[in-house]
Amino acid sequence: MNVIPDRDPLEIPVPGAVTDDALLGGRLQLLQPEDGYRVAIDPVFLAAAVPVRAGERVLDVGAGTGAASLCLASRVADCRIAGLEIDHATVRIANENVRRNNFSDRINIMIGDIVRPPIRLAPGSFDHAMANPPYLEASRATAPPNAARAGAHVEAHASEGADLAAWLKFALSMVRAKGTLTLVHRADRLDHVLAELRGLAGGMVVFPLWPDATAKPAKRVLVRAIKGSAQPMRLAAGLILHESDGRYTAAADAVLRHAHGLEL
Repeated sequence: MNVIPDRDPLEIPVPGAVTDDALLGGRLQLLQPEDGYRVAIDPVFLAAAVPVRAGERVLDVGAGTGAASLCLASRVADCRIAGLEIDHATVRIANENVRRNNFSDRINIMIGDIVRPPIRLAPGSFDHAMANPPYLEASRATAPPNAARAGAHVEAHASEGADLAAWLKFALSMVRAKGTLTLVHRADRLDHVLAELRGLAGGMVVFPLWPDATAKPAKRVLVRAIKGSAQPMRLAAGLILHESDGRYTAAADAVLRHAHGLEL
């Protein structure tokens, strides 16, 4: 991991150091703040679970530095991705990541949020939406001191119009009828996710990411829902992340290093 030398502040205007990292076994370059939200495996698995086909449009809600968008564009040729991110500095980094990975013709990360989205984001204009929303409830979490990290991990209060319910309603409003919403979230908040989706979407698939083959509970789940569907929910077998020695399983490695998709 190398610290990027000084750059044009209009290109990457973030305080502190920026690191130059890699995703998908090195096929993607990813700039990200050294002191701030750091990408883990969640956005990679999120992108792998979106059922997009060539030519379709995807909205990445809360795009961050663009990790999920980049992974999705790398996996599916000719899909088009718009990303929405509230933090100005993060948007600059995200679009620099898009440029460095030669996806400028297919990915555009824009400034805005679910309460005040850009006017060019028309409801119903996307085939799919994906989201890696903040995992922690504002009323129960202690926010990290770093503002960017706090915004990525802790929901806004419902009174501010940006809690989990607002995230899910906004994302679904952006997709066409029978379009899909895919998200990754904490397993211990699955009941909240399903409750908020009820009445708005159906055909939900819950896909656990199991830590290993023991009886340890899943910490993360992938959830996919179909807008306006009346189909029943389905619990998938999920995927085991680690072997007994701590290495990633072949199935997990196929997603994380080789850009394979997931069949939920």
